Formats: sequence, C-alpha cells, structure tokens
Amino acid sequence: MPRFFYIARDKTGKKVTSFDDAVNQEELIRRLQAKDLLVVSVSLKTEETSDLSEKGVRRHKSKHRHYRITNQDLVIFCRQLATLLAAGVTILKSLEVISEQVASQKLYKTINELKKQMEAGLSLYEAMAKYPYVFSELWVNLVESGEASGNLALVLGRLASYLERMAAFRSRIISALLYPTILLIAGIGALLFLTIKIIPTFTQLFSGFNIKLPLLTIVLINISNFIRKYLFLMMIIIGIGFWLFKNYIKTKTGRRQWENFKFRLPVFGEFFRALVVERFSSNMATLIESGVPVLYSLEICEHSVGNLVMAEVIRRVKENIRDGKSLTLPLEESGFFEPMVLQMVHIGEEIGELAPMFKKINAFYQEYVETFLNRFTTLFEPMMLIFMGIVIGIMVIGMFLPIFQIARISG
Repeated sequence: MPRFFYIARDKTGKKVTSFDDAVNQEELIRRLQAKDLLVVSVSLKTEETSDLSEKGVRRHKSKHRHYRITNQDLVIFCRQLATLLAAGVTILKSLEVISEQVASQKLYKTINELKKQMEAGLSLYEAMAKYPYVFSELWVNLVESGEASGNLALVLGRLASYLERMAAFRSRIISALLYPTILLIAGIGALLFLTIKIIPTFTQLFSGFNIKLPLLTIVLINISNFIRKYLFLMMIIIGIGFWLFKNYIKTKTGRRQWENFKFRLPVFGEFFRALVVERFSSNMATLIESGVPVLYSLEICEHSVGNLVMAEVIRRVKENIRDGKSLTLPLEESGFFEPMVLQMVHIGEEIGELAPMFKKINAFYQEYVETFLNRFTTLFEPMMLIFMGIVIGIMVIGMFLPIFQIARISG
C-alpha cells in the first residue's frame, strides 16, 4: 500500500505533518477530514513523479502567452484556487492543476515554487510570504487567516471577489480617462504642427513683401522660431525634469509632499482623497469579513493602502485603539474622513457589523469617483474644443492680418 506524506491543520490552526498509508490520496483525505483536519497537501514522492514533473514543465513552457504577472493573472489564479479548494481538492493538487493553465510564465514558475515550499513542510501563507513581489501583504495575511480558521476556500473566494472588484474599478477609471488623454495629445499635436509647419510657410510669404507686420503676427512668428529652434532641447529638459520629479516622489519626504499637494488641489483634492478612502474601506471590508481582527486589519491596511498620508492616519488610529478607544474616535480626530464615514463606522461598531458598513462606504466612494470622472470627461471635451478654437483662431487671425494689408496695398 502506498505511503503518503501529508500536511494538515487542526481546528486551532496548528500544523500537523505525518506519514500514513492509504489506497490513494482521496481515501487519505477523507480520513483526515473525518478527524476535523484541514488538508493542506498530500504527496507521494518518487523518482518517476519527479521526472514526469520536469517533463511537464518543459512541455508547458510553450503555452505561456507573456512573461510578467498581470493583475488579471492574479485574479484568475485566486478564483481558480478558491473554486478547486471549495470542491475538496487539496492545495498541492489545486496548484498543479492551475499551473497547467496560467498564461504568465513568471506566475507558472512561482506556483511551482509554492508547491516545492509546501512539500518541504511550509503552509501556503508561509510559502507565499517568500514572494512579496507577487503576493502582497494582504494576500499573505488573508491566506493565513483562512488556513488558521479552516475556511481557506471561503477566504480565497472573498479575496478573489475583492481583486475582481478592484480590477473592474481600475478598468473603469482608465476607460474614463482615455478619451480626455487622447483629445489632449491630439490638441497638442495640432498646435505643434501649426507652429512648426504652417507659420514658417506664412513667414516666408511675408518676407517677399515690404510691409510692417502686426504685433500679433510678430509674436506668433517669434514663438514659432523659438519652438523650432529649441524643441529638441525643450523635450530633453522636460524629460530630465520628469525623471527628477519621479525619483523625488519615490523618497518618503517627496512622496508625502506630493500627496499633500494633491489633497489640497481645488476640485481634484476631494477626488484624490476619495480614491484613498475607497481603497482603505475596500481592504478593511475584505479583511474583517475574512475574520481578521480590527487592529490586525489596520496593520495590514497601513502597508497596503498605497498612500503615506493615509498610512500615518492609520498608524495613529492603531495607537488610539491600543489605548482602549473605539475605532470611530481616532478616525474623527484624524480629520481625514467625512462625517458620513464616521457615522457609518460608529453604527457598524455599535451593531457589530463593521464589514458590511465598510462595504457600503466603499460602494459610495466608488460611485463618487466614477461620477466625478464622468462629469470631468463631459466637461473636458467642450472646454478643450473651446481652448483649441481660441488658440487656432488667434493663429489664423495673426497669419491673415498681413494678407489683408497686402490686399489693401495692392488694391
């Protein structure tokens, strides 16, 4: 009878590893589940299976469509893993099945590394923690919570839903900003074409006539000459400036100053603040719903919210909660959140429904962000067209004024 090595966890989350004989993996899994153990992995190690595994790796390389790991790759991986675990498939077998279907070569290698780490005795969250550039702190802590509570499939399902919501939300934001960006690039391109090609043509025409050019025409010709002469240098300066700015905001001081500047912007400041609160509320809802304690959820959000100003607010909130205060009071003292958010969090604490309340806050801010972007897109198009019309009108007038003078002289 084959001998299997298994890794499991009991009701308290303690890891149990041992060897046992069984007819097949399914029989062993049923026996372990009857003992109220959560099966993490069951493996039969032989030289043949190792050889086959290597051949499988070589065969699979041709199926990859890209190398890097996209958000979509992670969403699909999480959803597939949740589905397989819910169906009673072991973690190792689930990873093996998923690895044969992934489109990312890097994710394929990572999944195989996860399998090796787990076969060596690590749990799934411990294996994931070794790849922080693939699995964020949110991933690792949710998986740890799921393994400890014996509800890994349920927690992964919630994580998959969260990732899907975030991906869809990000896609809607990109779609909303795409048209204004294209319109802006087209407008700049048209102005450069008029400045570099059209105005010099008129300048050569006017040089053949002995007339005094109007002030507007002289200004336009000087601007055209300056841009034509220094365009390449200007592009280099802009490129260097952008590079310096990008590197500066990577520093802690620069990033904090940039974030504070964005929050103080008229009109757009509230939009950037809403984006941060949306992400915070989404993370909190997912973590608390998955059974992670509030204080630990705040700890995870501090490192995953992606905003230094908000991270500092969360740090102060954590310190106040450790001192015995409720969640609402330190949130109010931070001055970062609107009264509506504070009221909903307070109600959630009172009735013990924090996760649903954070979900409602998240839904509100997602709708706010989308509404803002839709209005911005609607207003940007006519404003851009009006601006382009005024600028091109000034150029046309400036170029045709000397022609009217020539016509009068000739008449």
